[in-house]
Amino acid sequence: MPHGDITHIDIPVSDHDRAAAFYHDLFGWQISAPPGFEDYPMWQAPNRISGGGLAPRSADFTQPRSYVEVDSIDDVLAKAQAAGATVVMEKSPITETSWWAVFRDPDGNHIGLFEGLVGM
Repeated sequence: MPHGDITHIDIPVSDHDRAAAFYHDLFGWQISAPPGFEDYPMWQAPNRISGGGLAPRSADFTQPRSYVEVDSIDDVLAKAQAAGATVVMEKSPITETSWWAVFRDPDGNHIGLFEGLVGM
């Protein structure tokens, strides 16, 4: 996907099995946990393009979060901070070839960033 595309949406859940059944029945999403990510079942919409994860709900993660694919997380975080954003989570690895980060925009919205390839 090109720089700037929304590539992933995490939905905070308190019960993975209940949420998986709910979203599968409601939207027909295919949901499974990839090897190595057993606590993070991922969903894929029928269009085979849209997708995301059912992430554990926490005090800091109570609303769905969109992830934007970028060419460089480091560059985007620097630009976001210069424009008034704050970093919520620094760049962290997902796999050997992919990373993620989260910032809070000036209105308080949490936006995720994704860089790289996921070899799953």
